[in-house]
Amino acid sequence: MRHVYLIGGRASGKTTLGRLLAARLGCGFTDTDELVVESVGMPIAEYVAAEGWDAFRDRETEALERAGAMPPLVVACGGGIVLRPRNRGMLRSGLCVYLHAPAEVLAARLAADPKEAQRPSLTGKGLLEEVSEVLAAREKLYRECASAVLNADSDPDTLLDLALAAARSGS
Repeated sequence: MRHVYLIGGRASGKTTLGRLLAARLGCGFTDTDELVVESVGMPIAEYVAAEGWDAFRDRETEALERAGAMPPLVVACGGGIVLRPRNRGMLRSGLCVYLHAPAEVLAARLAADPKEAQRPSLTGKGLLEEVSEVLAAREKLYRECASAVLNADSDPDTLLDLALAAARSGS
């Protein structure tokens, strides 16, 4: 088994699906955002406010490297992990699953469960405008890395079945 990397926008369900998928595959699970919080000792929003986005992206790359050095597992990746070419190379070394959802779906999920300490604003704009803008900027990068693209707006059982099929087929 290779690593399974889950990528996509904020609130696309990477962590939720990742935990379920790891349990079904009988392997470990980690989340790059959780690894960053563990290494910096503070919530992401607080770290970004103190050190800036570039420093956060450095910590995110380190977290991806740490995850990649572990035995094969499922890794939920932060939404912006695809911004760095080095990270995209690491993502392509395993099975990379892009959880795609329309901006309206992601914005509604973020509004319902904002987790501001974990999900700081990226642009300072309104939620739907920000999500739309960020997705438009990252869509090509997500697809460039993806071994499989799944509809993140699917019900959890369907999404898990699709992810399992992708993991088992290696595509």
